[in-house]
Amino acid sequence: MRWPPWSSEPTSNEGQDDKKRSVSWGDTLNATNWSHYTDPRTVVPTILLTTTTLVLVHVYRAYLRRIPDAATIQPTFFRKRSLFGRVTSVGDGDNFRLFHTPGGRLSGWGWLPGRRVPEKREDLKARTIHVRLAGVDAPELAHFGRPSQPYSTEALEWLRTYILHRQVRAYVYKRDQYDRVVSTVYVRRWLFRRDVGLQMLKQGLATVYEAKSGAEFGKLEDRYRRAEWWAKRRRKGMWGGKKSDFESPRDYKTRMGAAEEKVPGK
Repeated sequence: MRWPPWSSEPTSNEGQDDKKRSVSWGDTLNATNWSHYTDPRTVVPTILLTTTTLVLVHVYRAYLRRIPDAATIQPTFFRKRSLFGRVTSVGDGDNFRLFHTPGGRLSGWGWLPGRRVPEKREDLKARTIHVRLAGVDAPELAHFGRPSQPYSTEALEWLRTYILHRQVRAYVYKRDQYDRVVSTVYVRRWLFRRDVGLQMLKQGLATVYEAKSGAEFGKLEDRYRRAEWWAKRRRKGMWGGKKSDFESPRDYKTRMGAAEEKVPGK
C-alpha cells in the first residue's frame, strides 16, 4: 500500500534517475574526457597566464612596492639596488628625508589617485627614508649643546636649494647606527645627472669623509679626493679662510666628544 495514499506510482523516468545517481565516483572519473585538459589550445594559454601573473607579482615586489622607511629595507637590497623618490626635507648639510616613489611617473606617481607624495609633515611621519650622503662630511650645525661650525649654515642652505622637493636616485650601501641609509645620491639639474656629494666637495661645503672604519664611497673615493683638492686649490667655501683656523668636521666631532667626556656626569 502506498503511503501517503495520495502519492502516485513512480514513473519509469524516476527509476532511471535513481539508477543514474548510484554511479560510483570512480566510474565518473573514468568516464570523464580528460583529453580536453591536455589539448594544447587549453594548456598553452593556461601556462602563459600563470607565468605572466608570477612575473608581474615578482616585478611589483622587487621594483614597484614602496619602501616606507630605512628599517624595512632588506639586506639583499644594499649595494645592488637604488631608491628613486622625492626629497621632502633636508635636516643637515649631509642628510635628508626621501619619500620613495618606485617607478616614478611611469607607475603613476604624481598623476594617479593615491599615488601622490604627501605635503604635510604629519602625513609624512614614519613614511620617509633617512638618507646620509656617502663619502662626504659637511660642517656640523649647532645641536646637543654643541656650537655650530663655520659654513654649516651655508652647507645646509646649499643642499636645500639643490635637492629639496626634487626627484633623486640614491644608490644604497648600508644602514648606519642612526638608522640612516648611506647612499651616493644623484639629481638631475638642467638635463644633467649630478652627484650631490661630489658637487658639495667642489663647492667647498664638505670634506671627504674620514673615519677609521666604515667609510663608504661606492668606488668614487679617488674622484671625491680630487674634487676636494680642486676646492682647496681655489679656496672655495670653507677652504677660503686661514689654514690655521680650519677644523674639519671629523676633527670637530673628535674634539667635542673628548671635551664632553671630561665633563662630570657625562
